[in-house]
Amino acid sequence: MLAVSHLSWGPASVLIHRGVPVVRKMRKLAAQASDTAEIHFGNVRVPIRNRIGDEGKGFQYQMKQFQKERLYASLGAIGHCEKAIAETIEYTRMRRVFGKSILDNQVVHFRLAELTTEVEALRALCWRAVKAHVDGEDCTKLASMANLKAGRLSREVTDSCLQYFGVGDVQFFRGRRYSMRVWLDPDKLTKLGITAVDVQQAIAEQNVQVAAGKIEQSSAPDDTQFEMRVSALGRLATPETRLICR
Repeated sequence: MLAVSHLSWGPASVLIHRGVPVVRKMRKLAAQASDTAEIHFGNVRVPIRNRIGDEGKGFQYQMKQFQKERLYASLGAIGHCEKAIAETIEYTRMRRVFGKSILDNQVVHFRLAELTTEVEALRALCWRAVKAHVDGEDCTKLASMANLKAGRLSREVTDSCLQYFGVGDVQFFRGRRYSMRVWLDPDKLTKLGITAVDVQQAIAEQNVQVAAGKIEQSSAPDDTQFEMRVSALGRLATPETRLICR
C-alpha cells in the first residue's frame, strides 16, 4: 500500500507491506470502482528503503496526480449536468399547468438556456486543460479552475432544475411506519469526503422516537392524541432582522 506519512523528516511517500488492518469498507454513492476504507496504522514500522522519492516531497508527489482526478471529475460533471437539463426539458414539456406546458413559459426557457450555456463554457475549459496536460504543460491552474467551476455548476444545475418539478403526488403507506427520503449531491459529498452511510448515520443519531404518556403512569391507549413542542433556534438574532426578511 502506498501512503503519504508525516515522518520525522517531513511528509514522504512510503510503501507499506503489512500491519495496516482494514476496519471497514465504506459504501459510497459515487465512484464505485474505487474502494474507500477505514484503516488503522497501529505500531507500523516502515524501513527507510521503502521510502519513495526524495525526503520531504511526499505531498508534492501526491499532488501531481490530483490534476488527472480533477479533470476526470470535471468532465464527469458535464454529463451529469446535461442529463439533468435534458430530463427537466422532457418533464416541463409534458407537464401542463393553466392550459399550457411549463416549458412554454419564457422564464423557464431563459433559465434552461442559461444553464446550457454554462455547461458549454465548462466543457471548453475542461478541454483546454486536457490539451495542456496532453501537450506536457503544467495544467494545475486550468484543472483547478475546471474543478471549481464543475462543483459549483453541478449544484446550480440540480437546484435550478428541481424547482420546475414541484410536488406531483403525495401518498402515505403504513401509518405506523416512518420513512425519510433524502436527496444527496454526489459532487458535494466527494468534496466533503463523506459517504451516503455517513449521512444516514448522522440522521439516525439525531432521530429519537418516544412514547406518548407521562412518567410513572400507565401507558396511553393506542388512539391517544398528543402534541410535542419543538423549540428551534432561528438564524435571525433580532426582531429588526426578522421584520426586514419578511
